[in-house]
Amino acid sequence: MMTHEQHSVLEPAPEVLDIRPPGRARSYRRRLVPLLVVVLLAQMAAAMMTTAVQQTPTIDEPVYVGTAADYLHEHRVRFNPEHPPLGKLVVAVGVALADPHVDPSFTGDQGLLGQHLLYESGNDPWRLMLWVRLPVIALTLLFGLVVFAFTRELTGSAGGLAALAVYAFSPDVIAHGSLATLDVPMAGFLLTSVWLLWRARRRPRLYLPLAGAALGAALATKMSALAAFPVLVMLAAVSVWCASSGSGPGFADRRTKLLRATGGAVLVALAAVAVVWASYLAVDPLLRWSPQQQVPVVHGRRGLLVQLLPFPEAFRDGMRIQFSLENRPWQGFLFGRVYTGSLWYYLPVALLVKTPLGMLALWAAGAVVVVAVRRLRPVAPYLLLPAAVLLAAAMEGARDFGTRYVVFLPMFLAVAAGCVLVLRWRWAPVVTGALVLFVAVSSVRTFPYYLPYSNEAFGGPAATRLRLHDSNVDWGQDLGRLADRLRERYPGERIWLVYKGSGVPSYYGIDASDPTAVPRREVRGLLVVSDSSVAKAKGRLAELIDSSRPIDQVGHSITIYRR
Repeated sequence: MMTHEQHSVLEPAPEVLDIRPPGRARSYRRRLVPLLVVVLLAQMAAAMMTTAVQQTPTIDEPVYVGTAADYLHEHRVRFNPEHPPLGKLVVAVGVALADPHVDPSFTGDQGLLGQHLLYESGNDPWRLMLWVRLPVIALTLLFGLVVFAFTRELTGSAGGLAALAVYAFSPDVIAHGSLATLDVPMAGFLLTSVWLLWRARRRPRLYLPLAGAALGAALATKMSALAAFPVLVMLAAVSVWCASSGSGPGFADRRTKLLRATGGAVLVALAAVAVVWASYLAVDPLLRWSPQQQVPVVHGRRGLLVQLLPFPEAFRDGMRIQFSLENRPWQGFLFGRVYTGSLWYYLPVALLVKTPLGMLALWAAGAVVVVAVRRLRPVAPYLLLPAAVLLAAAMEGARDFGTRYVVFLPMFLAVAAGCVLVLRWRWAPVVTGALVLFVAVSSVRTFPYYLPYSNEAFGGPAATRLRLHDSNVDWGQDLGRLADRLRERYPGERIWLVYKGSGVPSYYGIDASDPTAVPRREVRGLLVVSDSSVAKAKGRLAELIDSSRPIDQVGHSITIYRR
């Protein structure tokens, strides 16, 4: 049996005494809570807008932007089949508003499609990239409202505000929520589906179809959401079962409850599948499929899985391409070690580096609370099980490229973090507030360089390049900043450039040569190297770097050396 002290810790805290008249106190709270929500989302919007304006295209963005433009003008699914259309249709909203010139004579592959649109078709890439990032920024802010609403239902307004603060100051969410990419939209749609499934425990007829639609939106954005599909279908059955439980004339017997639960699961699955089909039909009502790249043949269990998927042929071919990408011998970099293949512990270690320390503490405490506190225990499978399954699937992946593959964790665990405030412990609000403040300070200190963020225990964003690479630190986002730095500090100097990204240096006024294409003795002046290339440098490039002197850093992602 629990002692009196244990019982007092696990029960919800009573309302704080308010000596104001009850009407005035309620009116004050009604005004204050929405104001704080607006303030938190406004600072998040300002951070994302700043990064969206200042950053040049990252490696993946031109592919999605070019594909979105192709959707609008050709109404065909031709490029980038490894990702379903919905996320790119979101990006297409920005393309439509920007109204760029699209060259109908382009015949290259998807790798060149976006570059051609941005740099070779008479468009302004700064303007176009801002417009295509805006719809993703808007979605990211809306998902913040989901975090707040979900947590408020569990804990009250204080918990909702704490969860929203943890979400709104997350460097990973800010970094990837300000890009025209697919990771944040997929994760947000999944969280929305889970929240609606939780609400379906009381009103299944209303919320089950909506939950299925949100799950379908996640599947129609990124195929990695498939790992969560059986989990959410199972949770749909659990929600209907709970809705049917109880006693009295309005409740069913065990057999009827089982039938209803099964029906609820089927309804969610069918709604999700329907949304995936709808996303392809929105691009091309005729469902024509003409891939611009070779589709590999997949055998064994993976091949059987692809055949059984109830999705359009373009989706299934995209799955085949994804499986072929998983079979490639990708190179990774972790704490100074360059390796081929993948490390199962890469993502947990990367999360330790790139998550604010206060956020890690709140995540851990929140996960314990939702399991330990009796009245929160029913929500534990909804919050923790999908996140755990998605994390396990990501850890099994072959591409150790960044924490963007697990950007769902700052969303799901933000809700868990807000649940800490249900503890009836005198210092719980103070400690929670202090940790949230620590998160906010750590996040603000990295402004506007959110992509290369790492926490104070690992040296901050300036040291991330020593431990991680690719989208953790250097995703090609600082080409514009490099151009400004070279003009301001090094005018007229000879530039030798090794740039890892999708931008075109000459467009930004960078007149540079390839240092690996000439004899080493001819490389004199400034050697400029993307930090992902520094991390994995070998051969000629490694010799050039070792015989040069670092003199400057740009955006914590590009190093300038003097030769």
